[in-house]
Amino acid sequence: MIDLRSDTITRPASQMLAAMAAAEVGDDVLGDDPTVIALEKRTAEILDKQAAVYMPSGSMTNQVAIRAHTEPGDEILIDANAHSYLLEGGGPAALSGVSCRLLAGVRGIFTSNDVRGALRPKNYHFPRTKLVCVENTHNRGGGSVWPIQTVAEVESAAREAGLKMHLDGARLWNACVATGLAEREYARHFDSVSVCFSKGLGAPVGSALAGSAEFIDRARRFRKLFGGGMRQAGIIAAGALYALEHHRDRLAEDHANARKLAEGIAALPGIELDPATVQTNIVIFRVTSMPAAALAEKLHAAGVYVLATGPDTIRAVTSLEVNSEDIPQALKAFRDVLKSG
Repeated sequence: MIDLRSDTITRPASQMLAAMAAAEVGDDVLGDDPTVIALEKRTAEILDKQAAVYMPSGSMTNQVAIRAHTEPGDEILIDANAHSYLLEGGGPAALSGVSCRLLAGVRGIFTSNDVRGALRPKNYHFPRTKLVCVENTHNRGGGSVWPIQTVAEVESAAREAGLKMHLDGARLWNACVATGLAEREYARHFDSVSVCFSKGLGAPVGSALAGSAEFIDRARRFRKLFGGGMRQAGIIAAGALYALEHHRDRLAEDHANARKLAEGIAALPGIELDPATVQTNIVIFRVTSMPAAALAEKLHAAGVYVLATGPDTIRAVTSLEVNSEDIPQALKAFRDVLKSG
């Protein structure tokens, strides 16, 4: 089975498993797990932030960040298709008591004018806008990469209004490989940055939230409140640390495989896809010949796993579970299924 559902399906290889088995552990809730401490220190160093805190998931790091930046009744500015708004169980409302002012980004990318246009007058009738959230790369945007200049312009608009900036950088590693920019070049525009180890980097569990020492101290309170405290977490942190040091550069392979896949799919009948929009490891395309769910089911029977993300859209994601030899085989399954269908 060629599994293109997500880059979250990656499994730890032998060297990562060996690092996990050999991990020195303590009690992370009590602050003395040495492997977790090493992971947090290294993450903060890469992002050029004062501190970081390890958590079970990217949803938790995003929601803890929103809670730490806001108070109930506040408002955040966020793209209408952002993961933190759309795919985290209503977390901003349920966990932070904030409302979301939705911005109509293009493939998930909005502008400084969008931010300025969403600002409310200072009046006690309105919620107080506190935070701008950016997702880079943007999942629902097809792995789209934020241009660094657009980030800088959005930050400028946010600072003018006295707003904080949060980056959902679950796939920031992919954005940096695609642009050649160091992670800190993106991170310097944000007060807080969430990064994930269990997607393209291939670790089994975990994300980290980075920011100032004061902010991370506050974030640790909400991690505990949300149930994210872990004990001998060094076992999984070792996998994340291994991935951080060994798997970032190899993301270029996933991007190359995604481009080959996109070029092949775009040439097939009943498919609408512009390969030029595929910037990283996510390929989203429209199906015109049958319902997307039907195509996904037929592909599964032919040995290829994809996800239907809407009535007529499908997402395919390359990862370290997919090698270059898998792409021609996957495209053959596409051709056969579309021809028979």
